[in-house]
Parts: sequence; C-alpha cells; structure tokens
Amino acid sequence: MQTAQIVLLCLTTFLNLFSVYLGAIFLFTFRRRRPYPPSERFARFAVIIPARNESGVISNLIAALNGQDYPADRIDVYVAVNNCTDDTEIVSRAAGAKILACTGRITCKGDVLHQAFEALLPMDYDAFAVFDADNIPDPAFMRRMNDALSAGERVCKGRLKAGNAFDSWVSGGYGLYHALMEWTYSLPHTNAGFSSNLVGTAFVAHREVMEALGGWNTSSLCEDTEFAAQTTRLGYRVAFVPEAMSYDEQVARFGVSLRQRRRWCYGMVQAARRMTLSMFRRSCPRRGMARDFGMLFIISHTAPLAGLLGLALLPMQPPVMWALCGAGLALAWIAMSLLAILLCRIGGYPVRRMRGAILMFPLFMASWMPLQTLALFVPVRSWSEIKHHGQKDAG
Repeated sequence: MQTAQIVLLCLTTFLNLFSVYLGAIFLFTFRRRRPYPPSERFARFAVIIPARNESGVISNLIAALNGQDYPADRIDVYVAVNNCTDDTEIVSRAAGAKILACTGRITCKGDVLHQAFEALLPMDYDAFAVFDADNIPDPAFMRRMNDALSAGERVCKGRLKAGNAFDSWVSGGYGLYHALMEWTYSLPHTNAGFSSNLVGTAFVAHREVMEALGGWNTSSLCEDTEFAAQTTRLGYRVAFVPEAMSYDEQVARFGVSLRQRRRWCYGMVQAARRMTLSMFRRSCPRRGMARDFGMLFIISHTAPLAGLLGLALLPMQPPVMWALCGAGLALAWIAMSLLAILLCRIGGYPVRRMRGAILMFPLFMASWMPLQTLALFVPVRSWSEIKHHGQKDAG
C-alpha cells in the first residue's frame, strides 16, 4: 500500500508541475499595458454570424452591428444560416444582413465558418469578425478592434461579459469564469507577448492570416482553440483587446451548462491530440509563442489526470487526513467565494445582484473537473443546439 501511495503521489506531483507554468505566466497580469492608439485608417470588415434557429435574438445583434461607432460603409454583416427550422433567414434579411446559405452536411460551427470564409475570402475585405448570434457588441467594439489591427495585430479577441448574469447563479457563474480566464490567461499571455486563447465569438482576424491558413479549416468541436493554435503555429498571435467589449447570453440552467461545457472540454481534447506535437516543431516561426500555446494543450490532459490520481490517493489516507480534507474543502469554498467577489469587481458586476453566483461559484468551478476528466475517455458524438432567449441586462 505504501509503495502504491508513493507512486501515485509522485505522479500527481509531476502532473501538477505543468500547471505551475501557468502560475508563472500569470505574473505578467501586473505588467502595465497601453491601449492601442486610435486609428483613422478604417479597415473594411465582413462580419460573420453562424446561425442555427436564432430568429429570437439575431436581430438584436444585427442592430448592434449597424449601430457601431464606425463608418457604416466599412462593415458588411453576413448571417451564415445552417440547419434552420425557423425563420432566421427572414428575420436576418429584414434586419439588414446579407445571407450565406450553408449547404451539405454541417456537423459543427467549424463547418459553417469553412463555407463562410470560402465565400468571403475572394471579396475585397481587409478583416473578418465572428460573432455568435446571441452577442451584443459594445458600440465601440469595431473601432477598438480596428485600432488593434492598425497597430499591427492580426488576430484579436475582445472582452466578454455575461449579458444575462443575473438570470441565475449558473449564468452569473459563466460571467465570473470569463472574468477569471481573462485576468489569469488572456491578459498575462498577451502582456508576455504570447497568444491568448479564443472563446468562439467576438474576435477578428486580418485577411493576411486567413489567406495564410487557406481559409477556415478546423475539424474539432472546439473550433476556436483549434483556430487559435493554427494561427499561433504560423507566427500570428491572438491579442486580447479588453477595450473591445461584447455581451454574451450565457446558459442559465446547470444541466444544460454541463452538456455545453462537456462539449467544450472534449473539443479541447480533440484539438490537443491533433495539434500538440506540431506546436513544438522547430519550423514554427515564433517557437516560444507556439510552445506556450502547446502548454495549454498539455495541461488540458495533465490537470484532470492529476485530479483523478488525487482522488485515488484519498482511500489510502488515515482518518485524521479525511477530517483535514473536509476542513480544507470548507476553507476552499470560502476562498473561492471571496475570489468571486473580486471577480465581480474585475468583471464589472454588482456584488449585490451576484450573491447566488458568488456563493455557488466554487461548485461551478469544481464541476469542470469531472467534465475535463470525462472528455479524456468518452467522446462527444454530436454538436447539440443551445437555445437562446435574449439578454435583459446587456450593457
């Protein structure tokens, strides 16, 4: 028993060492950054909105895009309709968008984007923006992204805020989670000169990148991370632009949230297994940046495995350790709730209205571990639709 315990402890410690790397990069959060200077050169944007049965929310997004603080003649909005059984296309046309009809078998969002870029790349656009149909960008979003592109960035992600954070503790938990990821990953990695990850919406890519990639060519269920890895491997980083704000409708029910996040976790595993080795090749133009992103893929495997081995160690502990574990869990719950209060401040959410999300944030975060572990062993076979109902609190 003692030998097995030592072996498990050594393996757990070794696997956790990879996560220490992220802790080191986190220190760059505190490096002072300067916003991109305002630009008077206005890129011509094609905005792509993949849409599957989004008639209830898509007109809000199109109206927000038409109301941008940006020359209207420099933005064209395209709705890529796919697998629709409602009147998404009719509503989109009425709101002023152009339609891209996706044909053939569509199994994931990456398939939609592949067809959209195939149609739009031959046109005379300087850059492309991608939004989910339930988003509402801040009026300055496109201008701030244009500033970043003018300053030399080629792929940019904006700041994401939960537009319905007060609907439930689950939607509020998503808002706090996004604030945490932006504070601990997107900001420090950008400040360090590395590449941020994407979240699938509210991002832009310069034409130069899309031509270098030959269009959109992802195949995993986590098309955002796979695309970010592809660009990083070519030497183009994903820059975090916190001045570009977008509001996203988050899932409000815990069961639906588990289904959605399980798909995300498995998509990450898919992308990691396909791309990790290529991120460490000498042929990568910016090897340090590519290897940094490769570490994200490695940690997507080592972190859940370390947790699994940690659970395997529990039955080997003496009774007093079980008592200490219980006390440790209680203290961890308190610490995570206090962190959630800080994240409210960082994310711009009023603490009073986020009390449920703050108290349940430890459960929200803890629920990632079984989903990440399950993703290592059990595939997700299909891309399931998430219903959107509109945002009441955006902005």
